[in-house]
Amino acid sequence: MRHTCGVVLVLTLVACASGPVTSACPEPRPQVCTMEYNPTCAVLADGRQQEYASPCNACADDQVAQVLTGPCPE
Repeated sequence: MRHTCGVVLVLTLVACASGPVTSACPEPRPQVCTMEYNPTCAVLADGRQQEYASPCNACADDQVAQVLTGPCPE
């Protein structure tokens, strides 16, 4: 039990320290998204960042190159 707790703690700390997760949008891009609110920061093709209501909404925009977890930093 003690060993398991240590492993879980280390994995949790590593996950927290790694920062936002970057992912590419799936192909084909979504045409319809649910009304989910999960703020997502997206990197546009020109390098700017824009916030979307959800990863699905971000990937529905053809200008989005990458999606980051969480809202855009201010």
